[in-house]
Amino acid sequence: MDSSTAGAAALKRLRTRRGLSLADTARALTQIAQELGMPRLPQVASVQRSIARWESKSATMPDERYQLLLAHLYATTPGGSRSLGAGSDFAQYLDALGELGESDRRIAELRNTLVRAVTDDGDGLLALLAPQAGVGLAQALAEASLLDAETVAGLASVVADVNAQVGSLPFVRLQLMLAPALEACRRLMAGGPPEPVRECLRSTWVEAAVLAGRLAFETRDDAASRALYEQATREAACSGQPWRQASVHLSHALTVLYASPDIADAAALVGKAVRAAGGGESRLVRARAHALQAEVAARSGQSRQSGAALDLARYDIERHSPDDDPLPGAFAAEYLRGFEGVCQLYVGDPALAHDQFASSARSLGAPRQRVQRIIVTTDQALARIQLGEPRAAADLLHECVMEAAATGGRVPLIRLRRAHSELRPWRQEVFVADLEDHLVGVLGR
Repeated sequence: MDSSTAGAAALKRLRTRRGLSLADTARALTQIAQELGMPRLPQVASVQRSIARWESKSATMPDERYQLLLAHLYATTPGGSRSLGAGSDFAQYLDALGELGESDRRIAELRNTLVRAVTDDGDGLLALLAPQAGVGLAQALAEASLLDAETVAGLASVVADVNAQVGSLPFVRLQLMLAPALEACRRLMAGGPPEPVRECLRSTWVEAAVLAGRLAFETRDDAASRALYEQATREAACSGQPWRQASVHLSHALTVLYASPDIADAAALVGKAVRAAGGGESRLVRARAHALQAEVAARSGQSRQSGAALDLARYDIERHSPDDDPLPGAFAAEYLRGFEGVCQLYVGDPALAHDQFASSARSLGAPRQRVQRIIVTTDQALARIQLGEPRAAADLLHECVMEAAATGGRVPLIRLRRAHSELRPWRQEVFVADLEDHLVGVLGR
């Protein structure tokens, strides 16, 4: 059976397992379209024929409208609740689309759309868990000794799901999504989980606490952010995984870099990250640590130290093996270009910095990279100012205003304010006044 035939068979299996005829499914899709305010579908008989074509031996791909309707159909259980986790009908539906030849990007878009719908409707943790993991979590919260690997994997998938939505959803909403998983991890660890799953649960708790620390910082709760990072640091130290400890220090250092007027505070955390990463198994975490070390050195005017740290970051990026790295998404060449630009901006050539920022911004196209793209583009604007091109800098900052408003993040706003302040010598110019109006109109500041 080829891939397309397997995808068609999977779609038919999902439908028949729910006891839905072709006509039942057509009516259900028509009803969902009405509820979503989408354009009216054709007559039921026409929709029914389309469904039959998707499930035939010479299957055709549902178009994007029908893909979304089917996603809503299979994300809703027969009992009326929402379920998006591994093993759910929704997850199997996405797998079927992949078999039919749909792109990974489109499948990710569908999943993100349904995650947003779930949070809009007030559903939370259980909707993001695999069905069996939801049952297991309820049992384990009552008796920690009942915790099993499937439930821990389910909690890890929830944390990963929330992390994947950074840049797509406001930070406040992400906090609400993450809070139940974070609390579940805390309670389960305090309850004394069985030894076979203890370390996996600890790792999940660390990931959840680090993400929660970042979200608390982005929403301007510095006390909560510090407490969460301290918690993550303690648990990571118990894990025996230096790369994980380094990741905690790096995330914490980035928040301190923006929250503290004293760069020495961030430098101390970066130093801890570099030392921990040096003894760890992840070259990508090591590269990220050296890249941030280079930025901190550049901001301190230390050109030689900055260049040496960048060389080490490049070395690890060039020699890392994706199959062997325990944290394959920790860092990448497009992120490194942004750090190279920052270093050039402070202790090098602003023209070269501008080109590096532009290259980095072009490569940061995924929704998850939205915040990083804003940061890089504001830095690109700073380079334009240093090059004596304030109008071009203002044009770049206009692009960032709407993006920053959509995420509600603190770091993009800090970078925007700083770049805007550098335009003060041209404050009488119309292009600066237009930018100020845009900032006030969209961000209220």
